[in-house]
Amino acid sequence: MRYKFATKAIHAGQHADPTTGAVMTPIYQTSTYRQAAPGDHQGFEYSRGTNPTRKALEDCLAALENGNHGLAFSSGMAATETVLKLLKPGDEVITGDDLYGGSYRMFTKVYAHYGIKFYFVDTSKPEQIEEKMTVNTRLIWIETPTNPTLKLADIAAIGKLAKRAGALLAVDNTFASPYLQNPLDLGADIVMHSVTKYIGGHSDVVMGALVMNDKGLYDKLFFYYNACGGTPGPQDSFLVLRGIKTLHLRMRAHCENGRKVAEYLKTHPRIEKIYWPGFEDHPGHGIAKQQMRDFGGMVSIVLKDASLTDTFKVASSFKVFTLAESLGGVESLINHPATMTHGSIPREIRERVGVVDNLIRISVGIEDIDDLLEDLAQALG
Repeated sequence: MRYKFATKAIHAGQHADPTTGAVMTPIYQTSTYRQAAPGDHQGFEYSRGTNPTRKALEDCLAALENGNHGLAFSSGMAATETVLKLLKPGDEVITGDDLYGGSYRMFTKVYAHYGIKFYFVDTSKPEQIEEKMTVNTRLIWIETPTNPTLKLADIAAIGKLAKRAGALLAVDNTFASPYLQNPLDLGADIVMHSVTKYIGGHSDVVMGALVMNDKGLYDKLFFYYNACGGTPGPQDSFLVLRGIKTLHLRMRAHCENGRKVAEYLKTHPRIEKIYWPGFEDHPGHGIAKQQMRDFGGMVSIVLKDASLTDTFKVASSFKVFTLAESLGGVESLINHPATMTHGSIPREIRERVGVVDNLIRISVGIEDIDDLLEDLAQALG
């Protein structure tokens, strides 16, 4: 039976404990497992590779993305790096010019030194991806919506380009979450999540995940996953399983509040530009309607005629919103990308794509909307 999202969020991968009947998956706080004879075990040998609590989470994540296989990692960056381990010197990667700063740093400061070439293009324009494709293209890595200017990439169109080139398409689905978007259904080979964000949802876990359909690809990724050891512990896996049970409810609230915050800010006299894909005049609105179920709770704004000092003052003036790294938690967060999440990107590169000093990224939480709007009014005032 094919269950719908809310049912999968609560039940997928989770079964009553056979020993006690416990409804919640137990925290299997163990490093190793008894074997009746060498190699004769119950599917678990050593917790770096497999752990029952983590396996339940991985199966749940796979179900939410309509995938066959899931892997949970100690962070989103550990998940990203594991995909890059599929490459070898001389391979080429095409990725976005509006990209999470940590991904940019890993690509340019770590893997570029191993002979892998990266091209940074506007992924909202598939023709720019096509222009950079060569016989050496092995991976296309996209975010959609992008961080932080919320560009939209046409996953289906880019998936066709990837298949034609014999390359893998990996989609960072963090900003949308599996509730709003399922890239595997649109032609992606791998979905990556910073589970820290919407999936965990409570700002109490750092974790990443990969989901895929192809068993051969899963086996390759699992080899690196186990061999290199970037795996999370059972306590964090338990917390994420608990968080997922309300993902559908939280995402509805994020989207509802996000819409109201965006509409309020669009006409505010202090705002020069606003990025939110729900507006009909957003360049990616059509793609968002086509491949997402709603427009999410992320909004970015550019303050009018604001210096860096002015922007810092606004960002530091909130009472309900919290100035902090990260996003996707139940609490509303304010972030200054130029000096926080994207500080590792050189100024001339980030400013070229709109990550300017007077840009503020807003992760709209699920507090009472009247309190959020009042807080925005006083901080911008």
